[in-house]
Amino acid sequence: MKLTVVKIGGNVIDNPTLCSQFLADFAQIPQPKILIHGGGKIATQIAEKLGIETVMVEGRRITDKAMLDVVTMVYGGLVNKSLVAQLQALQTNAIGLTGADGGVIRSQKRPVKEIDYGFVGDIEKVDAQQIAGMLVQGLTPVFAPLTFDWEGNMLNTNADTQAQSVATAMATAFTVNLVYCFEKKGVLANPDDDDSVIAELKPDLYATYKASGAINKGMIPKLDNAFKALQEGVAQVTICHAKEVLAAVKDGTAGTTLLL
Repeated sequence: MKLTVVKIGGNVIDNPTLCSQFLADFAQIPQPKILIHGGGKIATQIAEKLGIETVMVEGRRITDKAMLDVVTMVYGGLVNKSLVAQLQALQTNAIGLTGADGGVIRSQKRPVKEIDYGFVGDIEKVDAQQIAGMLVQGLTPVFAPLTFDWEGNMLNTNADTQAQSVATAMATAFTVNLVYCFEKKGVLANPDDDDSVIAELKPDLYATYKASGAINKGMIPKLDNAFKALQEGVAQVTICHAKEVLAAVKDGTAGTTLLL
């Protein structure tokens, strides 16, 4: 049986028009399907209103206890439930979840090395059987980028990694198509040219673009996760614009297709 796992980036969530269009398209994807969403800038905006400083290191949020409270409220509450409500209006029977709900995604708190990221989770286990049970019931899980540990902590978790972990776990029972959607048309050969989409990307070409600096910053961990998914049993991985999710899922004509 085929399963589509879609990760949607925070920049799309921050754009109400683009987000609404994406959800309308996502709702048309045949079930079973799973949505995993990023956080966007809302947590930063609410933290500012509460007088809580946002600290980022190499694009990653430092999550102390005060910030953990904010991201739990915003990601697991405001953002997640808004997406679920919109999907319900589109006749998609969505259920909003964090990794703690049903114990479906367990992490360990990231060890302190050069940087103390605080309450950030590195995923240890995904309960594919629980998730499959929801899919069998006709539900569409919508995951916030939050997991938990055995000490009872909620943990802020990278959504790209979460998508890869969920897709890989589900690949034991489904033929999984993993789609990363964001605000670009795909992986770009020239970061300044939105039309320079690389149609197919293999590890050797990826290494060449990385060495030249054409692929850099946040695109590197996204692609590392994407290639890891393929290596661990996911059938297909595509990176595309949120507007093109249907084309990516139905016929593979959009964005960048990753190959081993």
